[in-house]
Amino acid sequence: MPPLPTLTILGSLNIDLVSRVPHHPAPGETLTATAFSLSPGGKGANQAVACAKLSRPSSSSSSPSDATATVRMLGAVGSDSYGALLTSNLAAHGVDVSGVRVRQDAKTGVAIIIVDEPTGENRIILSPEANHAVRAGDVAGMLGEGETDLLIMQLEIPLETVVAALGAARARGVPVLLNPAPAQRLPAGALRGVAHLVVNETEAAMLGGVEVGALDGVEGLEAVARGLVEGEGVGNVVITLGGRGVFYREGGEGKGRSGLVPAERARVVDTTAAGDTFVGAYALEVVGGRFDIEEAVRKANRAAARTVERRGAQDSIPWRDELE
Repeated sequence: MPPLPTLTILGSLNIDLVSRVPHHPAPGETLTATAFSLSPGGKGANQAVACAKLSRPSSSSSSPSDATATVRMLGAVGSDSYGALLTSNLAAHGVDVSGVRVRQDAKTGVAIIIVDEPTGENRIILSPEANHAVRAGDVAGMLGEGETDLLIMQLEIPLETVVAALGAARARGVPVLLNPAPAQRLPAGALRGVAHLVVNETEAAMLGGVEVGALDGVEGLEAVARGLVEGEGVGNVVITLGGRGVFYREGGEGKGRSGLVPAERARVVDTTAAGDTFVGAYALEVVGGRFDIEEAVRKANRAAARTVERRGAQDSIPWRDELE
């Protein structure tokens, strides 16, 4: 039996402190929350859990039986109870946490999340803490701890670390899926060779050098996506548009397909981790055999729609059999 493909996630691990409110507070306004919860999160950890849960049925939990991929997490936490909770939760979902370093000199990252109950939309404040202890000089050693078929990254660790990892992956011939969130400008040439770029409207506009309004129509989406493929050297571009759906553009010689996939219908309760679920589902399609970008987007859309119908971050991500 051939070995399972390996997905390696290099990114953030945070504890989410979530308050649910009747509306987002105005400047100077004090609100009483209707509920509060503490749960594991961080875009890196969320995407690792998404890959793990969507690669196996719920009955297998942390067991490797019936899994379609091996999932590794690389990052850092503090030597505190939050760090222990994050790593134990990842392991419970079947994620290999041997690459998560425990820093004695740092606290575990924290995200303060405010969820508007009527709409399910959230606002997030990050305190990176140990996540920013993952330095560019650590990359070679962390990536060298095992083989990988796809490296997945976000931007909740230092940008110079991400850039170093992009260079190391290029040198080793490892394909990269980059989800450049939260949005920030990247150094020239950083995207060269990125196999899969998954962005939302804000991130796409920033990378494309346009106003967000320029992406209101398909022509604007096509122009930005084409610029990223032809001008920046990205392999495939996926732009998530919330209720409008997902636009994709396929790169590569002789290809160049593009299209807008409609959004899945869903009753929105909480949008936390929806984007991370999308990334996890898409990544599994990348390493799953014959990759078809439109089919990958449709499956990722379906998984993300299931996530927004539930509260929480990692708890809201569906297992594979919940989508079958």
